[in-house]
Parts: sequence; structure tokens; C-alpha cells
Amino acid sequence: MASGTIRYWAAAKAAAGTAEEPYDADTLADALRRARETHAEQPEFARVLLRCSFLVDGDPVGTRAHETVHLSEGGTVEVLPPFAGGAR
Repeated sequence: MASGTIRYWAAAKAAAGTAEEPYDADTLADALRRARETHAEQPEFARVLLRCSFLVDGDPVGTRAHETVHLSEGGTVEVLPPFAGGAR
């Protein structure tokens, strides 16, 4: 099992009530399941995760199944909700 850090941004950070927390998991699916359990009393957290994209050690997960995305020891998972704004 790998240990690392999950970093939450924008709406994910607000829903989690923290900017980051540790993970102990083999796959992204395991890490997210445990995060949902940790934040079970914050129902908005699970809803926000459904709209998020993820980076694992700087690489976009994209459409890959989360069960197939293996986490590394000392790695980082970035949780990125959709962002508004941009140039006009």
C-alpha cells in the first residue's frame, strides 16, 4: 500500500474542509473511496468529486478507470473541480 497526499482545490477544498490530507491506498479508486468515507458527514464532498478531474503525480487521469490508476509511495493526487472564468 502506498502513502502520499491528496490535495483539494477550489470547491473540492471547500467541501472537504481541508486543503490536503494523506492517503494510504494502492489505486486512485481506493484513495477516493477512503476520502469519501472520511468526509461522509459532508455530503457535498461526494457530489463535488463526481465533477472533478484528477492528476496523479502530475499526470492527468482523463477517462482511465480509477481502479487502474496505481498510486506511488510519496505521490500526490490533485483533485480539480471544474473552474469558471478564462479570457474573453
